[in-house]
Amino acid sequence: QVQLVESGGGLVQAGGSLRLSCAASGHTFSTYYMGWFRQAPRKEREFVAALSWVDVSTYYAGSVKGRFTISTDNTKNALYLQMDSLKPEETAVYYCASKMFDGGSLYSALDYNYWGQGTQVTVSS
Repeated sequence: QVQLVESGGGLVQAGGSLRLSCAASGHTFSTYYMGWFRQAPRKEREFVAALSWVDVSTYYAGSVKGRFTISTDNTKNALYLQMDSLKPEETAVYYCASKMFDGGSLYSALDYNYWGQGTQVTVSS
């Protein structure tokens, strides 16, 4: 079992920045990837970014590349998402997730095994 707890969401003006954090605990040693997804009202959950727990490679959705940065700390018990130049259309609940196997799709929510409860990000225009 892996437990994930997100924090850092809030209200920000368009063009502003937020940094999300995800604290991981439990059997994290079996993790292959950690990722961030977001879900806006009446929309499907979409991939934002992911990081390999093996070699710390990073992967981004095209819409956030160059503005968002995913990272971890030396202990690999925390995952971060630095979000810059935020846009109103990026208002959503942001979720941290862990993928416990090296297969399937890195970009599909269906292939992630554990999820946090989510943190609300609201970007005002």
